[in-house]
Amino acid sequence: MEFLKVTDLTKKYKDHEAVKQVSFSVQKGESFGLLGPNGAGKTTTIQMVTGLFPPTSGQITIAGMDVRKYPKKTQGLIGVVPQEIALYQDMSALENLKFWGRMYGLGGVQLKTRVEEALELIGLSDRSNEKVATFSGGMKRRVNIAAAILHRPELLIMDEPTVGIDPQSRTHILDTVKRLNEEGMTVIYTSHYMEEVEYVCKRIGIMDHGLFIAEGTLSELRERIGDRSRIILSFSHDHSQLSTTFQIPSVEKEDIQWKEQQLTVFHKNPQLILSDLVKQVTNAGVEVKSVEIVEPNLESVFLHLTGRSLRD
Repeated sequence: MEFLKVTDLTKKYKDHEAVKQVSFSVQKGESFGLLGPNGAGKTTTIQMVTGLFPPTSGQITIAGMDVRKYPKKTQGLIGVVPQEIALYQDMSALENLKFWGRMYGLGGVQLKTRVEEALELIGLSDRSNEKVATFSGGMKRRVNIAAAILHRPELLIMDEPTVGIDPQSRTHILDTVKRLNEEGMTVIYTSHYMEEVEYVCKRIGIMDHGLFIAEGTLSELRERIGDRSRIILSFSHDHSQLSTTFQIPSVEKEDIQWKEQQLTVFHKNPQLILSDLVKQVTNAGVEVKSVEIVEPNLESVFLHLTGRSLRD
């Protein structure tokens, strides 16, 4: 069942087009990853899906309802964990959750039960009476998640929820997202950390420069580059000027990517061409600093599609 449908979504700010005719859908109960570097248009897309900003053009439907025609109904189905911490620092975790619960229309025994369940889920029941200001960044983000799920939303949207937090909290957040999804909650998870998206999401959409450039399961996306590995040669200096003339027999030009002090070559059997590749680079007057072979992964897919690393 198609729960969220985005069609030809566009957002313009004066002369800048942040999102360009993006289309995708998310099935009910699915965990969908929106992957891309900072500035790719992920957050702008999410802000339009949640009704925070209107699109310049295009349509968004949630549970069959147009977000612009039925803003209150569609927003009631969504829980949002934003990039920035949305908590009152001088209040305790418990007080914050009670406040947000009342904002969702909860009260009495129901509010008390939901708050207790959320605190248990995020592993902070024993710290619930402490002020949020005393918490680490990771703990604050966990309280943010608790606040987003108090009303038991059908769609949970998480926008870069692990930026700048400690490894323990990061693991807890990822496991919490997986658990919520396994219990039936539809999840959209945006990130520029590939390993997180691979761990949490069944299907992935890739954005770059405001465009939706690919989508599918991890295995489907990997098929875009086949079973080719990456050979990465690093240099002491920038030799990208060689990109116009450099050729390797049996390797297509689009599978050779130069970036300043690095050369990346995609190949099915890297060991077969490695010796000749290093020799050819050396003959061109380039000193090779290091050589690395990387098996096919989501990073390889992104690099092949965009010609740049996700964290560029």
